[in-house]
Amino acid sequence: MTTVILKPDEPVEVALRRFRRAIERTGLIPELRARTAFEKPTTERKRKKAAAVARLRKQIKRSLPPKKRY
Repeated sequence: MTTVILKPDEPVEVALRRFRRAIERTGLIPELRARTAFEKPTTERKRKKAAAVARLRKQIKRSLPPKKRY
């Protein structure tokens, strides 16, 4: 469980910002969104495979030298 202790003379907005950052670091929000509705195992595998392919394409695209513009 993520907790944020309010420091003396600290505005609530700053503590809220720290809390949001801590939640983002743990990856809780994407997991909650994924668990809101049931996803069939085949659909989950297909989605993860497509994400892996996209990551690989992106990595290859970054490693290639830029095209020459004349």
